[in-house]
Amino acid sequence: MTRELDVTKEHCPMTFVKTKIELGKLQKGDVLNVKLLAGEPLENVPRSAAEQGFKVLSVKETDTKGVYNIEIEK
Repeated sequence: MTRELDVTKEHCPMTFVKTKIELGKLQKGDVLNVKLLAGEPLENVPRSAAEQGFKVLSVKETDTKGVYNIEIEK
C-alpha cells in the first residue's frame, strides 16, 4: 500500500514529526510518499527516516521548482 503526505506547509521539526506519525500507521513493506520543500525539510526528513530504520527509496524534484517527493518504505 502507498500513502501520501503533504508537509509543504510545515516547518522543521514538524515535517519529520508528521512523517514519523504516518509511517507508524503503515505495515512493513508499505510506502509513504512525502511531498516537502527544498532546504531544511529536504535535508532532515530523509536523513531522520534512515536513522529511524526506514528505507528511503527515492528523492525526486516535482514539476514545481523547490518541491520534492520522497518515497520511504517502512
